[in-house]
Amino acid sequence: MAAGKTDHALERLVFFSDAVFAIAITLLVIEIHVPELPYRASNAAYWQALAHLIPNFIGFAISFGVIGAFWSGHHRAFTLAGRYDGGILVWNTLLLGTIAFMPFVTAFMGRHYGAPVPTGLYWAWMLLIALLNLRVNSFATGPRMLGAAAGAAADVRRRSTSVLLAAATAFLVGLAVPVAAPAGMATIPLWMWLLGRLGRTAPI
Repeated sequence: MAAGKTDHALERLVFFSDAVFAIAITLLVIEIHVPELPYRASNAAYWQALAHLIPNFIGFAISFGVIGAFWSGHHRAFTLAGRYDGGILVWNTLLLGTIAFMPFVTAFMGRHYGAPVPTGLYWAWMLLIALLNLRVNSFATGPRMLGAAAGAAADVRRRSTSVLLAAATAFLVGLAVPVAAPAGMATIPLWMWLLGRLGRTAPI
């Protein structure tokens, strides 16, 4: 692309993606329904009603952080992209579709917090998002779209791979101890460090 020329196709892709991320992360709170209490209910009743929503609040916090992290990775990858390639369109659309479905799986898990099936579905869905996220970010920072230094692109791919491995960890932990599954996402820094070590020790 000529210097100073705007790639409108790439801009439209990024703007549309940002909108889907923003809508999905906003819809998370809509799935937390305000408790209905009788007129002049006691303070204890209000606190009890809020306590019943704690699993929903936990689900909201987890999903808000995760969607935010996926958006951050998407933003970082497309900041490095310098030109549009039509091959990204299908993968990016699939990624956005899985992100848009997050409010449902979050509400399902929140309403049945600790149950194996809702927890398994949630983390299996997270694993699917992480797979598509890796594919999209790798494509955006690959030779067909890359417009920045290869070192920065490698860092984006390493981060995306770390998220995928952490999601797989959370899914496996969730199969054994559903309520402990979120701890799997806390392993992202560990995977980043391990992949960094492997990258430095790999033969050239």
